[in-house]
Amino acid sequence: MPSSEFDLIAAINERLPAPGPRVRVPSGDDAAVVEPRAASAVTVDAIVDGVHFMLDSYGPRAVGRKALAASLSDLAAMGASQGEAYVMVAAPEDLSDEDLLGIADGLAETAIREEVTIAGGDLVRSPVLVVSVTAVGYEPGGSRFVTRPGARPRDLVAVTGELGGAAAAVRLMEMGERRGEPADRGQGILNRQLDPRPRLREGRALAKSGATAMIDISDGLGADATHLADAGECHLEIDLARLPVAPGVAEVVGGDDDALELAASGGEDFELLVTVPREHFAAAAQAVADSGSELTEIGYVTEGHGVTLRLPGGGELEARGFDQRRGSLSGSG
Repeated sequence: MPSSEFDLIAAINERLPAPGPRVRVPSGDDAAVVEPRAASAVTVDAIVDGVHFMLDSYGPRAVGRKALAASLSDLAAMGASQGEAYVMVAAPEDLSDEDLLGIADGLAETAIREEVTIAGGDLVRSPVLVVSVTAVGYEPGGSRFVTRPGARPRDLVAVTGELGGAAAAVRLMEMGERRGEPADRGQGILNRQLDPRPRLREGRALAKSGATAMIDISDGLGADATHLADAGECHLEIDLARLPVAPGVAEVVGGDDDALELAASGGEDFELLVTVPREHFAAAAQAVADSGSELTEIGYVTEGHGVTLRLPGGGELEARGFDQRRGSLSGSG
């Protein structure tokens, strides 16, 4: 028989890391009490079973990891320092206690690694499993938040890390992969879905290096580049031949051309798409390298509107990505 709501909440709280120094009253009271010392950035992100994950394919710990990482990725795109998170879990009545506690373990794993306090939340009954995370970050000393508007003509366009891995991981799971931790799968590319890493340090490094606009690649490069172009009232020219495609993507999708298209349109890579003044690019690339990743120049900003994705050898690719109203998992289909 399932545990009561209060027993489950108590068991979940036991799994969470100790509160950080800003938290005066942690999870367990009617509301958390936090004493921020800087401007705050607040974001909310929800993942839904059958839309953003399949519980039978991911397993509960991976669901918890992904839920928190997705929200923290929005803070990374602002150049913020991570702070507190608030988690709402809406669960079907027949979801086991083991699965609920597994989700909590995944949340705790990411919170400990990224130095985040889970300061509160809620557990409710729902027809479908939903995990919603509200994350709060703070403006670090020495820089200001980076927003979507701000790209200027002659800025360079760049991305952190590698693209296409998250969408390729969905393809692998659709081929029959089922529950289990990444180490049990034998294929590291699945970590891009099962254990995504928000680029928090890289985001702060880019903010300090003079980034003019930034967004995390959650809906796909084409779609998110369009968001930057629209916000900045400018045009982004992107050379797809320069895209850093994640190792293993071509093997999953059947060739280099399909891998390039997936890297340009697949969502949930949670890398950062950024515009940087030309004179600051070398310093920005070094700062990102010092943070443990790579920054790859893929294009530039011009006057005009919209996005052009140039294919190798000529031609263009439509700037598209994941649509919450119409799309498949990670824009993969």
